[in-house]
Amino acid sequence: MHEMECRVLSIQSHVVRGYVGNKSASFPLQVLGFEVDSINSVQFSNHTGYSHWKGQVLTADELHVLYEGIKLNNVHHYDYVLTGYTRDTSFLEMVVDIVQELKRANPNLVYVCDPVLGDHGSMYVPENLHPVYKNKVVPVADIITPNQFEAELLTGKNISTEKDAVEVMDLLHKMGPDTVVITSSDLPSRLGDRFLVSLGSQRTLMPDGTKSTQRVRMEIPKVDAVFVGTGDLFAAMLLAWTHHYPNDLKTACEKTFSVMHHVIKRTISYAHDLAGPGRKPSPPQLELRMVQSKADIEDPAIVMEATVLNL
Repeated sequence: MHEMECRVLSIQSHVVRGYVGNKSASFPLQVLGFEVDSINSVQFSNHTGYSHWKGQVLTADELHVLYEGIKLNNVHHYDYVLTGYTRDTSFLEMVVDIVQELKRANPNLVYVCDPVLGDHGSMYVPENLHPVYKNKVVPVADIITPNQFEAELLTGKNISTEKDAVEVMDLLHKMGPDTVVITSSDLPSRLGDRFLVSLGSQRTLMPDGTKSTQRVRMEIPKVDAVFVGTGDLFAAMLLAWTHHYPNDLKTACEKTFSVMHHVIKRTISYAHDLAGPGRKPSPPQLELRMVQSKADIEDPAIVMEATVLNL
């Protein structure tokens, strides 16, 4: 069965305890039949939402050394590259070099990038990463998963209406990626203020050479808790489900958001049980219940429906 031979290079952070970065991506992708090679951009004891953390950060040179080792053994054929949070411009530029080289070896390679820059109007990475993402990373990416703030930052255009969001996604398409999902936005939901809106857009090359665009909208229940690792899980699941439904963004998004819903619901329920009545769960209690969600990852019950936008 050829599905099993699909290979992903995941360059993300690693934590000993909990689920962030490579641990949020590798297990669900492996469960869905992907071979995952992981390079840890950082290796920390736990995520930085805890009171304490210790660990090491991989430099651009060290990343290059690891990649050279893979190359010397001629095992650098990948179908996908997946990247998330990075704080260093030279590391990010090295990722771009690696992606370009892998694409020369396999022109069908798909690069899935979560362009982590910030949220709710403020950046949580150094500002000098912004031009690197905008001018170097996004142009070589095929699938990107920004939030509203990141999409606005990358295009220089504000989103205050659905029409604005569509224009921003079109601008991002022009920059390179054929698939754009704005994972969360401040747009008003048709279901009320307990929901947030996510939007997606996918350009598909038609047999006659023209491009057709499918755009979808989803209403996502808001959750009153702070999770770490959900963005990494989201990008990994979008990779998996767009692989299985390459020209059907509606289904890929429904599967992806449904997995997220099941994992988060299970995590919240577990965290509240541990914390006890009326007490706020702690970071260790809010670690994603990934292993316990294996069945939902493999075959998610569809609880999120996407609306196709007819514009």
